[in-house]
Amino acid sequence: MRTKTIEKLCCPFDKQDLKLEVFVKDTDQNILEGMLSCFKCSRKYPIVHGVPIMAPDEYRQQELEQPIIEQWKLEFDMESNRHLPEI
Repeated sequence: MRTKTIEKLCCPFDKQDLKLEVFVKDTDQNILEGMLSCFKCSRKYPIVHGVPIMAPDEYRQQELEQPIIEQWKLEFDMESNRHLPEI
């Protein structure tokens, strides 16, 4: 995902701007892994293989997202609070 794409994205729930944390970029500076977060509702949206996962809560698959987030917490010393919404 290109960094410029972030400027066009907003939280799908409350339409607020998103904060970007970049964990891995490729040689062209495209974002491969990272986290988008909303200040207002505190939802987190992981970026996996360059794709932001921004589906509504009821369609998100925590069992697929949580292992990646756990790996990031260890590798990038992320805060330990919960990163996925309760379903």
